[in-house]
Amino acid sequence: MRDRFRDLEEPATVRKKDVVLMATVTSFEGLNHPSKSELRQFAELFTPLFQASSDEAKRQAVAALSQCPTVPPAVSLFIGCQPIAIAAPFLASSQAIDDDTLITIARTQGAAHAKAIVRRPSLSPKVIDTLVSLHQAEPERGMTISATPPAAPAPALVPEPSAADIEAERLAREEALRQKIKQVARHLGRDDRDRLGLRSLSDVQEALLVRFAREREAQQFAATLADALSSSRWLAERIMIDTSGQQLAVTLTSLGMGFADAVYALERFYPHLTEQHGSVSRAWLVLDSIDAEESQARVEAWRRADRYTYLPPEQKPAVRPGTPLFGPKASPIRELRVVSRSR
Repeated sequence: MRDRFRDLEEPATVRKKDVVLMATVTSFEGLNHPSKSELRQFAELFTPLFQASSDEAKRQAVAALSQCPTVPPAVSLFIGCQPIAIAAPFLASSQAIDDDTLITIARTQGAAHAKAIVRRPSLSPKVIDTLVSLHQAEPERGMTISATPPAAPAPALVPEPSAADIEAERLAREEALRQKIKQVARHLGRDDRDRLGLRSLSDVQEALLVRFAREREAQQFAATLADALSSSRWLAERIMIDTSGQQLAVTLTSLGMGFADAVYALERFYPHLTEQHGSVSRAWLVLDSIDAEESQARVEAWRRADRYTYLPPEQKPAVRPGTPLFGPKASPIRELRVVSRSR
């Protein structure tokens, strides 16, 4: 392999540069596990051949390298900094680019390259943060670019309808980026096992809730729910009285109940939530629309209100029937009056 690289490095007098470039890429593709020296030789050979080749050969070479599991970091950065028409497939699909290289390309090459990176099947949190910051700074970039006076023939080359189409496409891509980032952030932040510092159901409590839901034992279900919330029975019954099922869905979400078990409980107590919408039920849609942090805040507010209005029997003050207000202080005075009359 080393000799083949060295042969390709020599001046090609007969073959065109395009053929040499594709032969180099094909040879590199044939390496299942290239060594460090082979990666270094390919990086040294690729750049001058790529620059001397035609645009069509460049696109073919980049498309081929985007499927390689291993590409030298220098080559990845070099390809990523090429015009977007050439670099787009590599930025969108190559698994050989590390996060630092993606961040460098997104920060230095502009919005078109950043949008190509957004189309990747998976993004790390670090890359997502960088894309979000670049997205927030995009209006300022737009102002800077628009402030530059265009060339004289530019107004004639760009008609008004095309500008409107470009603006609509830009807004659509920004919205798609926003939704993708929200989806990825929700997926990364949604860890059902991470309940540190939060009120959670024990395994026994969750099993009991599922059992009582299966048997539609509303009273027993409310008692177990009150025990899980460390609240009064009144609060649990108040939650279950909501016939929409929304309050129970919020409560089960805040307690970290399994999604499938929570859907089952809602469907058992609220039959109208079994109605199918596509491939899922209304109970599934209700639970999926609830934010975990908001549900915890709402349930804690309910618990605080419950503590203000309810006291367990052992905490209630002792009732003294028949004793008038300030009675102990008035008793000695009445006794003195009786004694003075008898004398």
